[in-house]
Amino acid sequence: GMNMISKGCEKMLQFLKTVPTFEDMVVLSLSGNYCVDKKPSAMNWINNRGYSVSCDVILKCDVIKSVLKTSAGALAELNSSKNYVGSSLAGCIGGNNAHASNIVAGIFLATGQDIAQAGTSSMSLVTMECVDEGDLYVSVTMPCIEVGTVGGGTSLPAQKNNLRLLSSEEDVTIDAALLAQVVCGAVLAGEISLLAALCSGDLVKSHMQLNRAPRCTSKEIVKTDK
Repeated sequence: GMNMISKGCEKMLQFLKTVPTFEDMVVLSLSGNYCVDKKPSAMNWINNRGYSVSCDVILKCDVIKSVLKTSAGALAELNSSKNYVGSSLAGCIGGNNAHASNIVAGIFLATGQDIAQAGTSSMSLVTMECVDEGDLYVSVTMPCIEVGTVGGGTSLPAQKNNLRLLSSEEDVTIDAALLAQVVCGAVLAGEISLLAALCSGDLVKSHMQLNRAPRCTSKEIVKTDK
């Protein structure tokens, strides 16, 4: 990871200072930000960083109607207006998605990843295209998924156990490449879900019903204080 690269760069800089040609060299900082670590950037978007993953699915017409309560045409139109036009007007780099960062941040916390990398890793492009007889082709491309399964937070008991749960083999921790695919697949599902909720008008209603704790009564407060 970056820590090992930093260690190697530091050793190289120390060596260069001993070479006569570079005897006047002054090291201002180990990092000059051109590495664009922990920052979304056009460089990462184009050249990739970490794992580059694409994931796609074809949603059948009956599933879109019965489960998502909308249509392929409505989803494709919303994706174009929101994730392309809206994100472009906002000046986003790699922000052609509805809420990829929600999924990425959740998985990163649960699996012991560097949460500071969630922003860069969330850079993604969502495409939706109407295909045969009302079906919908959906894809997500994520060029900068920065994950690992060794060291750091992955050694914590809860996070280590979650990595094992994601593996198809019992008591075997998932590897980094497969974890990146899990992240991309989860983002794909999350994008479909949110865009469908926006199309059907269920977003706010669902939030109010499922994401709000009941108000505490004065009786409950007194009981808690005791």
